[in-house]
Formats: sequence, C-alpha cells, structure tokens
Amino acid sequence: MPSPPEPLSADSTSPPAATRRTGLTTIFLAFSKIGLTAFGGGMSGWMMRDFVRERRWIDEADFLNGLALSQSFPGTNVVNLAIWIGNRLRGGAGATAAVAGLLGPSLFAAVAILAVFDLLTHLKATHQVLAGVGAAAIGLSLEMALKAARRSATSAFSIAVIAAVFAAVCLFRLPLPLVVAVAAPISIVVAYRRKREG
Repeated sequence: MPSPPEPLSADSTSPPAATRRTGLTTIFLAFSKIGLTAFGGGMSGWMMRDFVRERRWIDEADFLNGLALSQSFPGTNVVNLAIWIGNRLRGGAGATAAVAGLLGPSLFAAVAILAVFDLLTHLKATHQVLAGVGAAAIGLSLEMALKAARRSATSAFSIAVIAAVFAAVCLFRLPLPLVVAVAAPISIVVAYRRKREG
C-alpha cells in the first residue's frame, strides 16, 4: 500500500509533492488522527496544517475551494470537508475512508471520556484544560480564516463581499443561510463574468 508523501518545508501554496495514489488505510488513519486530536473546534484549521503543509496531499488553493464548498452545503462543515478531501485523493472510496476515520474513532473516544467525565468535573484543572484547548482551536480557525481572506481578497469587489458578509453575520447577526443565499450567487456571477472576460 503506498505511503503518504514525506513532509516538505516548501511553501504550502506550491503543488502537492507526490502524484501517486494515497492508500485508503492511510487516509483513514490520517483523519482518525484529526478526529482524535482536534478538540473544541478548529478541525478545519488542523486539516489544513496536516494535509496541505505537512503531508502535501493537496495544495492550499484546492483546500480553500473545498472549504468554501463545505460551508455552502448542508451538514457539518468539517464532515463536508473530509468528503471533499477524501474524494480528491481516492474518489468515493477515499471520501468514505475519510469520514469513517474522522467520526469513528472519535465517537468511541467521546463515549469513553463521557463515561469518566463525571469523576473529573469537580476538578478545577479540568475546566482550565478545556478552556486552553478551546483557545488553541480558535487560534487555528483564525489562522485559516486569515489565509482564506488573503487569497480571496484579489479585487475591490471581493474585499467588499468579505466585509459585507463579516458585517452581516458578526455585527448585524443576520442568519448565515440568508447571507450565503444572497452573497454566494452574486459572487459566482461576477467571478464567472471576469473569467470569461479575462
């Protein structure tokens, strides 16, 4: 079974180092690691670091395209993103392996942890550890968001869309589906026209 590409120190925006097919077991184990170690959110940021920078399975642009699609479809973003990455690597079988790896081991771990959680809730250290893990997850998400914004902010229009969506969701607290339903079609039409004209 092929082994994953060796991590390289090259810029994450460069194309993936290997063109050989990644094994299904390797995909399953890689997503199991993500599911078992990404606590408190920030899983998409962890995926970006692991799959783009370290394993170099996909490039940054491809990852951000998948992230945008995963946020546009119904369901959990990180599961949608796992389907996208797995499909890019090995088609439907890769998508199945990715989702199984992401959800399966972490589900069993969560059940085991919850079985003993009642014994730990009275400890102050438990809450401090969870708060620290949550802060780290927010940092990962913020890093990924800044990278996505930097890559997307290529024109005055795209900057205006980013600012408008941020204001609508964070400042005016409009429902996210409503914001996406309005902003996404406009952005797609403008991007399509620019591509045809360019």
